[in-house]
Amino acid sequence: MKTLLPLLTFLFAALLVTGADSGHDHAAVYQCPMHPWIKSDKPDAKCTICGMALVAAAAPKSGAANEPLDPNLVTLTPAQAAVTGVQTAEVTRGPLVCTLRVNGVIDDDETRHRILAARVPGRIEKLHVNYVGAEVREGEPLATVYSPEMLTAQRTYVERLRAGTTAFTVSERASARERLLELGLTEEEIRILEGTLLPTAMVNVRAPMSGTVVSRAVYEGQYVETNDRLFEIGDFSRMWFVFDVYEPDLAWIRPGQTVELALPSLTGQILTAPIAFIDPNLNETTRTARARVILDNSSRQLLHRQTGIATVLAETPEVLLVPRSAVLQHRGKPVVFVNTAEHGYVAREIRLGRTGDISAEVLAGLKAGDRVVTQGALLLDGQAELAHAALGSTAHDHGSPAPAKVAAGEPKHDAAAYALLKALAFSAADAATALAADDLPAYQKNLPALRAALQAYLGGFSPAARGPLGGFKDGLADGPDLDAVRRNFEPFSTALVGLVRAEHVHHRESLHVFECPMTPVLGNGRWLSRDAELRNPFFGSAMLECGEELDAEPTPSEQPKAKADLSSLPPGHPPVNVAGYLLAMAGPAVAAAGDGCCAGHTAAQAAACAHASTGATP
Repeated sequence: MKTLLPLLTFLFAALLVTGADSGHDHAAVYQCPMHPWIKSDKPDAKCTICGMALVAAAAPKSGAANEPLDPNLVTLTPAQAAVTGVQTAEVTRGPLVCTLRVNGVIDDDETRHRILAARVPGRIEKLHVNYVGAEVREGEPLATVYSPEMLTAQRTYVERLRAGTTAFTVSERASARERLLELGLTEEEIRILEGTLLPTAMVNVRAPMSGTVVSRAVYEGQYVETNDRLFEIGDFSRMWFVFDVYEPDLAWIRPGQTVELALPSLTGQILTAPIAFIDPNLNETTRTARARVILDNSSRQLLHRQTGIATVLAETPEVLLVPRSAVLQHRGKPVVFVNTAEHGYVAREIRLGRTGDISAEVLAGLKAGDRVVTQGALLLDGQAELAHAALGSTAHDHGSPAPAKVAAGEPKHDAAAYALLKALAFSAADAATALAADDLPAYQKNLPALRAALQAYLGGFSPAARGPLGGFKDGLADGPDLDAVRRNFEPFSTALVGLVRAEHVHHRESLHVFECPMTPVLGNGRWLSRDAELRNPFFGSAMLECGEELDAEPTPSEQPKAKADLSSLPPGHPPVNVAGYLLAMAGPAVAAAGDGCCAGHTAAQAAACAHASTGATP
């Protein structure tokens, strides 16, 4: 976002200047196109930095003359909205549609898959099916095994048959017969043995079902033991298309939904079938659930283990919908710009549910009938960033709770209160140094002095108890670990920096103010330091140099030399070099954009004019 700010500034400068004429008669607030924080209620006022004429910023509302402007509001005239290409769409209720594309594999039906294992130890005498992919029928012999154990079992049965009932009971003969069945003989083979009474060591391994040989694990002459795997057979007349569903997509998938399947081997053909089953057990590694579709394959067009791409069209019942193009991400939170009356656009944080193809489900923050910006929202967000940066805030919060900051009407500190604030600032700087060094014991050692300074400040300056530090009157956490301490210290330090900057303590007492835009609690955390070295207390060694210094004292060469009045700048704001900006960004078009001090100038003339207004040397 920060890389877009110069471009956004330039574009809005041109638009605001060209579209401001119609608003002069009715505007309540005027601002500088180049420096939006310079504002006035006088239509003929000039920017105190660059000297440009202020332009209309917002139209007044009845009864609202004394109300503060919404800091998240960006106002455009119809002409400006047209030039920037801002488009809006209505928030409506309707079904949310999502198209999921999944990759999967054609597999055989697990309920019709068999593994053949050796029932007797022996030697593979002959393979009747000696390749994978062969089609077999139920009962067809696949291999013949020579097994002495089978020979012994047949002899035992024949002896008991010959001896008759006088030597062996009926149950003993039945037991011997049952043993033959267990070793793999069929009823037909046993009847033949009962007729011939000729035992043999050969036993056939037969297919238990009709299907296709999926794997073969033996060769002729190979010795096998009981339970050794010999063959696998699958029924390919019916196949499964199996695909993985990621956790976020499980909300869209349910049994019965139609799946459209495209296979590389069936160019131009689309197979359709419903989802038959979704496995409730997620894969711990991939965090996916497996789903399957049952496909008819009587024509044998589908090949085992080939890949395919499927499309699942999911649709929810009626929900509140917002176009996906309207949603921006700000600090990881979804934000939209809502079109209000009189061409105003207000940033609003929302809560989203599921995301569809072109719309997203809105759970909170919008209502049916609201109009949101679908094109040009990024430009509006950049302008809102600029306006907030001008107010001393590093980023706008889009309606979310903001960190505590100094109120506009905060009473000024007298000498005694200033001394208490100064002592608190130095104690906080020492605590921040300890946290930056990942030194929890050092922080805990500094904590009593920090607590004492805080209590002294809150007790000695009564408005402070109602201010941003009032919430810390019960003290700061001292543990149990660095992470907990840092999360507790960050809002305190950021609130304290606001007071320090308001009273210019850091300039008067040689303290340094730093800011990190990635802090875990506030997103933008600030801290104080006794020296100018950047050391981040909110991350320590993990991101020690994350951040930048705020309100650094300008060098003598940077000091303004002429008439620029910087009284309207935020506390400690550095001088602005408009000339360098114009030379870098402009070309002749910028200087000719409107009725400011640079109207009609070339780029070089605009640079010279800007240098003169700021007192800087070209």
